[in-house]
Amino acid sequence: MQENSVPSIAVAVARDGRIIWEEGFGWADRERMIAATPHTMYSLASISKPITATAIMKLVERGSVQLGQPVNDYLGTGKLTGLAGDAQGATVRRVMSHTAGLPLHYQFFYQNAGYGRPSMDETIGRYGVLVNPPGEAFEYSNLGFGILDHVIARASGQSYADYMRTEVFLPLGMTRTSVDIATGLEPYAAQRYDSKQRPIPFYTFDHPGGSAVYASAHDLIRFGMFHLRNRLPEQRRIIADSTIQLMQLIQTPDTTDGGYGLGWGITKDDNGYRAVHHTGGMPGVATSLKLYPSENVAIVVLANKSDAAPFRIAEEIAAAVLPRYEATRRDRRSRPPAAGATMNFPPAELAGAWTGTLRTYDSTVTMALLVQPDGDVHVTLGNQLRTLLTGVSYEKGNLVGRFPGTIPSDEQRRHQHSVLVDVRLRDSTLRGQASAQTTVEPVYYALTSYVELTRVSDAPLADGDAEMYAGTYLYTGPRTTRRVYAEGGKLKLEGPVGPRTLLYQGSRTFIPADDPAARLVFKVEGSRATGFTLTSGGQASEATRLATEPARR
Repeated sequence: MQENSVPSIAVAVARDGRIIWEEGFGWADRERMIAATPHTMYSLASISKPITATAIMKLVERGSVQLGQPVNDYLGTGKLTGLAGDAQGATVRRVMSHTAGLPLHYQFFYQNAGYGRPSMDETIGRYGVLVNPPGEAFEYSNLGFGILDHVIARASGQSYADYMRTEVFLPLGMTRTSVDIATGLEPYAAQRYDSKQRPIPFYTFDHPGGSAVYASAHDLIRFGMFHLRNRLPEQRRIIADSTIQLMQLIQTPDTTDGGYGLGWGITKDDNGYRAVHHTGGMPGVATSLKLYPSENVAIVVLANKSDAAPFRIAEEIAAAVLPRYEATRRDRRSRPPAAGATMNFPPAELAGAWTGTLRTYDSTVTMALLVQPDGDVHVTLGNQLRTLLTGVSYEKGNLVGRFPGTIPSDEQRRHQHSVLVDVRLRDSTLRGQASAQTTVEPVYYALTSYVELTRVSDAPLADGDAEMYAGTYLYTGPRTTRRVYAEGGKLKLEGPVGPRTLLYQGSRTFIPADDPAARLVFKVEGSRATGFTLTSGGQASEATRLATEPARR
């Protein structure tokens, strides 16, 4: 804690249906000098997800919700939009396992921000866009669990917070647990701190079911024990053992090392043991809940600062209480690292120019990628300057990278952000997401738009077309001349740093191969081009063909 300047940590450990250790360390609230205890309520972040999933499964058992039904069947005016796939395939089960095709999403609404949270119908209408076909891929989405808390409210007739209190928290004896900080529980809640040890103003979300639960280490370990199917005398059996087991089955496509169940992460081999778990991380929060069903062990570590310490502590506790864990971990650490697979980038199927659109909830803008033979990837969004995609990776068919830019919707323009691109090649088309993501404190959001790009075609020129366009042209702005000529069956345009290949799109329109966001359109009279307009970066340049060719040296 001192090394990482973590204000406080609370831990709890249970084995064989009994809590064997729970303790708090440090200050839950430095300013008020309130010490952390096992009963201090911490913001859980994404550990809210298995708790929300438990509530959904209670509605499933009652018949109010069906796992195989499209989640749209349980929504109001805000519905999922199927752009990359059919929204009918976005079932409740797939939303719970992050396989519905929903995008990356989080949004924090701070008390001092000057604007509030929209309705859930608005949020779903804006960002509930499928960026992957349902069932195809795992894409972690807080929005999915925001949708689930909306389903809980609509199916139960209660608010999400009230349903969770009456149907989950109180029956499980979780008296220091609430959605956000419930009235009367304020004195017991830990203050969230940023990286500079400053108190963070209270914030909420447009995805409460994924992030908004507060709980003490004591309460959370009891929740973990319930999911280990321990029967504590003061807990009611709110869902059947068979339902608990179903939640812990992997639902995601790639199950080599593990995957995701219904609200739970699953690791097949955590140093010799199958682990059912979830972590949480957001401004002022780092949390870990790990279950080892074969050993009937549960471990909770909670902190009120975003830091890796709780995850390391959870690992060390596992090493202390699980017989084979430490020996397996030591053996694996002693092995030389496996050689990584080598891959030439870019692969042939990605190299070249791509153009299409980025769709926000209130507009559509053009977007272009140029994947260079040397591996550089250039991106142009609307009329913004072309820039380089950084941190580029290509794994399992996904091209991922980041660029400085602005996604031009009202909500996404609120704060300075960079744009995280994640697209996948399907049926000769790049489809996926571009997320406006704030990356410095305070963190506000990752708000995603749908991207669809197709490879720039190059239609063959008809006989005589090259002669129609070939000639010398004079720009009307800066009075410079540029020659258009044919070479190797392609039309070329002289440029200041060398010739540019022009890719024919039909209707006298060409795209420069080195700038897929640009357009060059010739004006033709009879059988002869008289000029062209070159549009690039939102600027249009006019050029007129010279009547006679200048002498060339």
